[in-house]
Amino acid sequence: MGFAFALIGATPAVAVGATPADQQLKAIYDAEWVWRQKEFAQISDGLRSESDDHFPAIAPADWVRRRGYWQNVLARIAKIPVASLSPEERMNAAVLSESLRAEIANIDFRTYEAPLNSDSYFWGEVKPYSALENADDYRRYIGRLRDVPRWFDGNIANMRAGLARGFTPPHVTLAGRDKTIAAYVMPGAANPLLDPFKEMPAAIPAAEQAQLRAQAQAAIDTQAAPAYAKLLVFFRDTYLPGTRQTVSAAALPNGPAFYRSQIREYTTLDLSPEQIHQIGLAEVARIDRDMKATIALTGFKGSFPQFLAFLRSDPQFYAKTPDELLGFSALVAKRMDGRLKDVFTTLPRYRFTILPVPDAIAPVYTSGRGGLSACLMNTYDLKSRPLYNLVSLTLHECVPGHSHQAAMALEAPDRPAFRRQTYFSGYGEGWGLYSEWLGTKLGMYRTPYEEFGRETFEMWRAARLVIDTGIHSMGWTRAQAIDYLSSHTALAKLDVEIEVDRYISWPGQALAYKLGEMKMRELRAKAEAELGTRFDQRRFHDTLLNMGSVPLPTMEAEMLRWIAAEKARPASAPAA
Repeated sequence: MGFAFALIGATPAVAVGATPADQQLKAIYDAEWVWRQKEFAQISDGLRSESDDHFPAIAPADWVRRRGYWQNVLARIAKIPVASLSPEERMNAAVLSESLRAEIANIDFRTYEAPLNSDSYFWGEVKPYSALENADDYRRYIGRLRDVPRWFDGNIANMRAGLARGFTPPHVTLAGRDKTIAAYVMPGAANPLLDPFKEMPAAIPAAEQAQLRAQAQAAIDTQAAPAYAKLLVFFRDTYLPGTRQTVSAAALPNGPAFYRSQIREYTTLDLSPEQIHQIGLAEVARIDRDMKATIALTGFKGSFPQFLAFLRSDPQFYAKTPDELLGFSALVAKRMDGRLKDVFTTLPRYRFTILPVPDAIAPVYTSGRGGLSACLMNTYDLKSRPLYNLVSLTLHECVPGHSHQAAMALEAPDRPAFRRQTYFSGYGEGWGLYSEWLGTKLGMYRTPYEEFGRETFEMWRAARLVIDTGIHSMGWTRAQAIDYLSSHTALAKLDVEIEVDRYISWPGQALAYKLGEMKMRELRAKAEAELGTRFDQRRFHDTLLNMGSVPLPTMEAEMLRWIAAEKARPASAPAA
């Protein structure tokens, strides 16, 4: 579902001068958060849950019960006059309301009956990819290992219900995903589920480490690994053969309404597929002109397709070893570190690392992904990972993109826990793409090839607007989508196919990036025009990121208020 559930610190006390409406709202979201922790105990991205050592209940009755609870929360929030709320609580109300609206919509469409797509799958949530920090963390993880059979059985039951009504990911997008299950079926020390026990904190006594490791091995051998083996048989013999042969969301039960709901969830905007398709076509045409101008700067004399063929085949653009690729990304991140003082006035203390995508999932994983604790770079099939794209990718996923953004959200002062753990793709992915563009203002692209890499990434996101709506609303085929993305970008063939399969199996998600970035650049342009020489990008970025992840209409309203306040502030007055 839409939340990343993990408890971060204590909920802030009611602010001094809080209105009665503020206090009323706080009582609602505090209670909802306590309830949510009990419902969805998880270990997520290095943030430790204080809840029990199990996975959530996922039977249909559990989702119906949650829907009733959340509907009641929304009704109570709706009774609070927005004008009576303080600025921060106004955002809290908007964030929680939009989040719960999306959760309720997904329950209504029974999306829990398809707990997987080409990119993400429930069985990948068992193993934590961030380090566990103390003995209690390890005990919670062992508890989860013991709970895997129940949790997998519940998901299998839901998947059977999805099969029965034709609510599945498209068959073509699930090829090879059985390998991500197969890696975990063997007993013994080689099972990747035991990886967190290979290097344990020195603060845990050696004897206790040995005891925990033995308990984990027993849980893996007798419970978790057999559950993965059972899932693998079900996936190969029953689920995959029964998945739908169509690719469009429109072919699902109540498909057109479901697609509109997904558009709203991921973009937080009320735009039709037709409107988004036209926005995409206009952006593709604009970026195409930019790309051709950049090609001219390289001195290349051939056609656009010939230039793409040159980029995809010339060894100078590719790393020879995984460490070379990781090192290039680390260099980009470190170069960006030197410019952060020009981008923000306040920097987070939390640090991230750069790691390779785990081998078990790398063949079907995206090129990179950034999170609070780690920024993952895919080193599988190096001939598909051109270095000229890596500047943009690192800025987007690592810094000042997602890893930096997550640290800012973690350390934001006086913010309710639900705000720190709510993620809107339009805001979050919009910032990632904006971060790529921001590199043009900071000298991050050193060659025309690296600038072309940025442009091909921007084209990639613009083409998504065309492809996603084309597939899910206008009858496009998978081959048509692959041809469109291949002919407009320098992405490798493997990336093109993985990305198109992601759009097919995850309707609407791909729309968030470009629409969010366009809104942020539109607001920046407005601020620059209205503030003139008084415009300070550091204060603009501070305000944009310090509000945390919010719906795009909320972001726009808050940034317009900031622009008005900046205009009203006397030139000699200190910044607030």
